[in-house]
Order: sequence, then C-alpha cells, then structure tokens
Amino acid sequence: MTDLLAYGFPQEFLPPEGSPALPARVTAVFKERFQLMTQEGEHYGRLKTKEYLYDGGRKFPTTGDYVLALPAAGDWQIVETLPRRSFFSRIDSWHGTEQAVAANMDVVFAVQSLNENFSPKRLERYLTLSWNSGARPVVLLTKLDLPGDHGEQIATARKTAGKVPVVALSAKTGEGMDRLLPYLAPGTTAAFLGSSGVGKSSLINRLWEDSFSAAQPGSAEETASPPGIPRERMATGSVREKDGMGRHTTTHRQLLRLPSGVLLIDTPGMRELGMWDSLDGLSEAFPDVEQYLGQCRFSDCRHENEPGCAVRAALASGELDPGRWESYKVLNWESRHSHHLSTVRMKQGQPSKALAKARRQEKKYRKNFSEPY
Repeated sequence: MTDLLAYGFPQEFLPPEGSPALPARVTAVFKERFQLMTQEGEHYGRLKTKEYLYDGGRKFPTTGDYVLALPAAGDWQIVETLPRRSFFSRIDSWHGTEQAVAANMDVVFAVQSLNENFSPKRLERYLTLSWNSGARPVVLLTKLDLPGDHGEQIATARKTAGKVPVVALSAKTGEGMDRLLPYLAPGTTAAFLGSSGVGKSSLINRLWEDSFSAAQPGSAEETASPPGIPRERMATGSVREKDGMGRHTTTHRQLLRLPSGVLLIDTPGMRELGMWDSLDGLSEAFPDVEQYLGQCRFSDCRHENEPGCAVRAALASGELDPGRWESYKVLNWESRHSHHLSTVRMKQGQPSKALAKARRQEKKYRKNFSEPY
C-alpha cells in the first residue's frame, strides 16, 4: 500500500471509504495517457470521456495534479481533477490556447545556464509566469564550473530577479548545491523549468545521487528504489558550442520522489514562453515599473507623449530602466491579449477548434480502446 501523503496528496482531498473513485497523483503525461501514483501503486489512466469531453468544466490534468480515478483491469479512468494550489502554464503559440506545464508545486526553479544561453529577457518571462503560478520562484544559474568570470551574469540575474533568491551552482562539481537545501524540505514539490541544455536533468541527477548517498550503507532505502524512482540516471545531452543551446533529452513532464521525501518535477526544455493571463505575475516580477503606474496626471495615460506622465519622467531621470519598461510593455500586451482570449472562451464554452479536437480525441479513444467511456 503506497502512502499518497508522502507524494504530497492533501489529507482533505482523500475520498471517504467505500468511494468508487480512488485518489491519485499524476506523475507523468504521455499525450492522452497519464501515469498515476495511487494507494495501490503505479498505474496508468485515461480521461473518462463523459466527464472531460462532454460535460465540460473539468480541467485537463497535468503532471503534479491530484485526481480521482476509477480502478480498471487496464488503464484507470480519471473522472475528476481536484483543486490546485499552484499551476504553471504558458500559451500554446500554435493554437492560441493555454498549455499546462505543472501543478501543485511549492517551489518553481527558473533555470538558466552561465554560458551563451544566459538571457535576462527570458528570465523575466520565467519569473513572471512563476509568480503567477502561485508557487515560490527561485532562480538557479547552472554550470558554474565553466571557465571564465561569471560575476557580471550573476549580478544581472540578481538585478532582474529583484526579491527572488538567485543561486549559482554546478551539478558537475557540487559547488553551491547545498544552497538548495532550504527549498527542498521533505514533502516539498519543486518544478524545474528552463530551456533545453540549461542542465535541469543534470541537477535532478545530482540531487538524486546525493539523496541515495545520504541513505545508510546497506539499508533497504539505499539498495531498493522507492516507487516512482528508478536507480538509473535521467538522460542528459550536449549543447552546441556556438550558442549554448541544447537538444531535447527530457521528452515529457515527470514527477519523481527522492528517498529524502522531496518531490521533483522535470520538464522538457521550452524554446518559447508566451504569457497566459499573467497580470498578477507581472505585478510581482516588475514592481520597479508598476510603482509609477497610476501616478500620471491623466488616468488614461498611455505613457507616450502625454503631459505629466510619471513613467516618462522616471525614464528621463534614469530612475526607471528603459529595457525593463520595454519588457514590461511586451509581456503586459501578451498577458492582456491571452486574458481576453480566456474570458471569451469561458463565456462561449469550447471554441470550434477545441471542440473539433475533443471529438477527434474521442474517436481515437473509441477506436483504440475497448473500455467503456
């Protein structure tokens, strides 16, 4: 019998005894198939068509979600996604819809590497979405072992991050890894988010190895792998020398539990990170900009050529960084645009493209699987 509380499942969400649907946490997503950790161990599940595709109103689960599922001889049937305490998402630039990344994290590690791939603009995006998720953001600067002076990059990251902690470290040498411990208490769920090649999987491998090494020699905890954690390392890949970009070695989002009780979510690298309804996150990520908003002479000031504009005055005096203002304008426009899309779709229900996609999914379910939906 697996203790779901050790996988972060909230006590208050456990269904009463005798309930046909059992609690589970989503530990990986493979397109229409979900890997679940249940009280009966690891199983796979699929969405029950009626509840998710016809009745509507239920949020499609992602890695880290708490769900209820009906046991079955084959794949279990997921019937409900339980309330989330945090949720990281971005816009799917191809379809213009929200794309879920991870749920129910306590900490979001925004990972960048100390090489040519370091980008303050990209970091601003990760911080905005991380704040918006409801989890605590922490910036990780990896590959501290690379030759050269990284002082300027670290200083830039700290300036961009504001009140968010910035930790520079090396998974290869172990330097700085101890500074992660305050954020990785037993029972904590932490998500690693960043571009391909920044070293997310290498970091997780290092934490993995350190966690196994901490077990007493010869103990069952050391010699046997806990549920959800195979002993073999996660795949890692090389990066291109000219620009520091990496290849996709993590192909799906996966939640892992270490012997220490820490829960880690690894995610594929994200080359694009568009805003999705992230106005709250903007306020947290850009307090240096928003302190001037609302101080203009005119309430409808567009911060262009209007007299008495507090933003233009701050730019002219050097109090406000022009680069930060330009970033804020871009991210604010993206967020407001996606907020409008979200509001329209909530009023109208599923848009025609999404409904057509749901119907195609249903046909695929019925064609490939004999379980009743």
